Amino acid sequence: MSNRLIGSLPKVGIRPVIDGRENGVRESLEDQVMNLARAAAGFIEDNLRFPSGEKVECVVADTCIGGVAEAAMCADKFKRSGVGVSLTVTPCWCYGTEVMDTDPLIPKAVWGFNGTERPGAVYLAAALAGYTQKGLPAFGIYGRDVQDAGDTTIPEDVRVKILRFVKAALAVAQMNGKSYLSVGYSSMGIAGSQVDAGFLQKYLGVRTEYVESIEILRRIDEGIYDKAEYEKALAWTKENCKEGRETNANPRTAEQKEKEWEKVVKMAIIFRDMMVGNPKIVEMGYREEGLGRNAIFGGFQGQRQWTDYQPNADFLEAILNTSFDWNGIRQAFVVATENDYLNGVSMLFGHLLTNTSQIFSDVRTFWSPDAVKRVTEKELTGLAKDGIIHLINSGSTTLDATGQQINEQGKPAMKPFWEITEEEVQKCLKATSWPAASIEYFRGGGFSSLFKTEAEMPVTMCRVNMVDGLGPVLQLAEGWTVELPDDIHKVLDERTNPTWPTTWFVPRTTGEGNFKDVYEVMANWGANHGAISYGHIGADLITLASILRIPVSMHNVDEKDIFRPSAWSAFGSDKEASDYKACKNYGALYK
Repeated sequence: MSNRLIGSLPKVGIRPVIDGRENGVRESLEDQVMNLARAAAGFIEDNLRFPSGEKVECVVADTCIGGVAEAAMCADKFKRSGVGVSLTVTPCWCYGTEVMDTDPLIPKAVWGFNGTERPGAVYLAAALAGYTQKGLPAFGIYGRDVQDAGDTTIPEDVRVKILRFVKAALAVAQMNGKSYLSVGYSSMGIAGSQVDAGFLQKYLGVRTEYVESIEILRRIDEGIYDKAEYEKALAWTKENCKEGRETNANPRTAEQKEKEWEKVVKMAIIFRDMMVGNPKIVEMGYREEGLGRNAIFGGFQGQRQWTDYQPNADFLEAILNTSFDWNGIRQAFVVATENDYLNGVSMLFGHLLTNTSQIFSDVRTFWSPDAVKRVTEKELTGLAKDGIIHLINSGSTTLDATGQQINEQGKPAMKPFWEITEEEVQKCLKATSWPAASIEYFRGGGFSSLFKTEAEMPVTMCRVNMVDGLGPVLQLAEGWTVELPDDIHKVLDERTNPTWPTTWFVPRTTGEGNFKDVYEVMANWGANHGAISYGHIGADLITLASILRIPVSMHNVDEKDIFRPSAWSAFGSDKEASDYKACKNYGALYK
């Protein structure tokens, strides 16, 4: 397990702050404060990993922080240690603005211990007021129940908030300074594929690397790829990626298909090399190509200029988005179909928050119960009884979505790669076939993955959209994948495209607004694509969006689970309206 990107992984800085009055007060608190800091550090390190599998590391200040000098010492240590997230902890009163963390680019939270012996809650309120006054939004963490002095256990409600904040803040820190690899440009007039480098830089700290897609052909023609890996990959693909049924009226010959397989495998290797580099390419004498673009995510234009002429990128995208390939089980990449970078951003959010691979889909069709009964003469039941949304795209989504992985509770899941077994890999591959690409869509040929998500799993669909005059907004919908009976699935699937992977999705409805019913969710979705992540992570996405100053336009998360910086409450009691106002007030994080 190792970080494949350039730059050290961010650390979490723990700041134990204390009442600076010596000759009695400070001395009586030193152990309690430092023990609280160490408890927080231990809890974070025991519960969080990066998508690369490496454990999150905490850095605790060398001393308790009682004033400006010690705050500066702590800041210097954090800078030298690569800290990207700041968590301040205390059970007592401290001198609010004198001990605060003032780095505007580091997400910050304050845990004020709920105890009666010392006024930790009073300090928390004073500190948050100071942060708000100085334009440094900070998250306030305060346990619901009073604890005794010296109690270093972390209550469950505090645990939830610490993890929610730290996961989101680490996601922000991991994106900063990385790249989006845009291969080709706008696909079929899709607005999300018209990459806005300003948005990526100002809101995410991500630079955009534009590369014309002909670079892939150049590397193929000039042999700029690891030949040994290619032979290994091709053999693995032939053994594990079985062709599906032929649906084209004039199918390609076996010889043509053989050449297409060879090309799509090379495309996958080369695109990965373009993202993160490959030392083997450097050894071959191609140092520039071998260094890569330090891309934390990427996108490939494909349609139509490429796919009218060359095999499609479905294999490239599907296999990179999956948690395994010919080299074994590994961290999934994030690659957006049709270069829809906004869906790529959404996929990246899910990947960084969950450590799992992501589903890229068209939000294709709402099927009402009546429509299903009309065309199948069958009735939807269970979670699907009130209607379903057909998530389907041209074979580019992760193979993890087949539903063949099982979690510790014995239920279908999409797991971090280090929890996936070889047996589960084989089940995912067995559940997937690779039909020849539909020539109607892809004149250049290629292959699309085909499977049905055969599981009921909790998932969250999200999407970042750009609004003229407003900027970016995030929408999300928590719900479940559902498994339809074959006699229903086949009829519905055949009406769309029988060579693409399908996930049937049911959002959790509330009976009002955008979530009045399943139809309203579909009707109010802001684009043709959606990024689907395993788990109900809506609250984590909302926290992440608030750090990045991206307002949330649509969600079905319980209000009690929404966790944003304390300053947001100063913009009104309507949580949605205050979110918009606060994001506009503070502006992009890296503006």
